[in-house]
Amino acid sequence: MVYESVDQIDFAVSDCPAMPLQGCVVMATPAHYDVQYVINPHMAGHVGNVDRVRAQRQWETLQDTYRALGMEVHSAEGVEGLYDMVFAANAAAAFLFPDGKSPGIIMSRMATPSRYGESIHYERFFRELGVDVRHLPEGLTFEGGADAIWHPGRRLIWGGYGQRTDRATHDAISAMLDVPVIPMRLDDEAFYHLDTCLCVLDERTALICPAALRSEDISMIRRLFERIVEVPEAEARERLSCNAHCPDGRHVLLQKGCPQTTQRLRDAGFVPVEIDVGEFLKAGAAVYCMKLTMW
Repeated sequence: MVYESVDQIDFAVSDCPAMPLQGCVVMATPAHYDVQYVINPHMAGHVGNVDRVRAQRQWETLQDTYRALGMEVHSAEGVEGLYDMVFAANAAAAFLFPDGKSPGIIMSRMATPSRYGESIHYERFFRELGVDVRHLPEGLTFEGGADAIWHPGRRLIWGGYGQRTDRATHDAISAMLDVPVIPMRLDDEAFYHLDTCLCVLDERTALICPAALRSEDISMIRRLFERIVEVPEAEARERLSCNAHCPDGRHVLLQKGCPQTTQRLRDAGFVPVEIDVGEFLKAGAAVYCMKLTMW
């Protein structure tokens, strides 16, 4: 079932079957990362302006942080010429079969030709991990976990569409996984994936940038989350503060230099972990984009 308005929502989060939190992340090495074209507004002015040595250090710091938090980390090798492959969140959407044991992924189908080649390498990587690999029907674009975000601990997906992912993709995902999906239209080019304006923190709490979302979509978020932490538009737009990740319901990994977002997280009882991924901001990405979370 796909729900497009608050009036259609006839369930509580507690009605959705429980699932364990995701315990591992996939990260692609950044040796070939660069900005060589402009496919979102954040890239403008940064073509050829990436410090790869600094980017490598920042990537390693993020990887080490996940390991310190007890997450298993799988590293895929980046590929020459695929400058954005480092943003593993776009590679696929992870899922868990109803038995609660068997992991799977739905492969992405990128919206921009410059990224088409990533899927070949990622699919090989996932198959080597022994993960069940599935594909969407032909003709649908989909940019993975960036536009298909699991509600923490529940079989419920929040979906983004309108920029990189087709609206019909969420009907297909709902049918494939037998899971409710709440799709949200993204109109602002600066917020081109849902993970740039919605960060699910725990079963009760969401971090959002209201300026990037339609009022109806905010109403649906408020209907199903008990607590909302709002991100200032300037920090979300300029520093991608909403492109954060809370892997354990307590620690929130986010881009360094977002003081208002950081304080609001503390006030809500979370532990902000500021990480400088500034070289990746040049491509319009922060912490969330740099990993794909799996079971």
